[in-house]
Amino acid sequence: MRDRERMMKVLPWISTPILLVIFLGAWQLIVSAGSVSEFILPSPASVWTALVQKLQESATYHDLWITLWEVLVGFAIALVAGIVIGAVLGRIIWLERAVQPAMVAFQVIPKVAFIPIFVIWFGFGTTSKIIMAAILAFFPIMLNVMLGVRSVDRGHRDVMRGLGASRWATFKSLELPSTLPYIFAGAEVGIVFAVIGAIVGEYLGGSEGLGHQVVTSLNSLDAPSLFAVIVLLAVMGSVLYLVVTLSKRLIIPWHDSVAGQ
Repeated sequence: MRDRERMMKVLPWISTPILLVIFLGAWQLIVSAGSVSEFILPSPASVWTALVQKLQESATYHDLWITLWEVLVGFAIALVAGIVIGAVLGRIIWLERAVQPAMVAFQVIPKVAFIPIFVIWFGFGTTSKIIMAAILAFFPIMLNVMLGVRSVDRGHRDVMRGLGASRWATFKSLELPSTLPYIFAGAEVGIVFAVIGAIVGEYLGGSEGLGHQVVTSLNSLDAPSLFAVIVLLAVMGSVLYLVVTLSKRLIIPWHDSVAGQ
């Protein structure tokens, strides 16, 4: 049993490099075979060269910081708003049913349609991108928090009340530990959506950030540079997701989703 648990812990560190090598090898093979033009699909070596060049430019770090700032601020807004609104709607059933049609209508609207409006209202700066990141990250967090609040066992709550526990003691000892796994489940999805919101906002209405670099590379038909920016975005998003996951392991190590890992 212990050997199996050790194997499960080591497996990602073995499988990930192997899959990466296979992916890069297949990529290089396709380009070398000439079945796809390097103008459309550059080789891994040319992408690496473009990435190294970008890392030597100060503008890259400036744009990286702009995008990271938009993602973090938007995610923080979504996290606070999602927890508060999700907790309220989870506790007050009639209010959730009253606002549900409006929430569904707002959620199904393609968020890309809001970008021109935000650009008109807030300009081409970071504010419109922060709002877009917050909107995309808000709903998964709010829905998970609402589900977590409703998942608290009523019998346990009745026992706490029967023991004379105050509302704060009930919240601290019962409701918060029961809801935290759902908060982190929403946060793991929300941080990914926050990155998407910031990049899409920069892509369609930005003058700086990594999303703007994507547009610049596309306009200049520089495929290696475009792929290099995509690699930077992938690394940034992976690091942010890893931070949320590590925070979950530190805060709720007792939960099955963490203890099983």
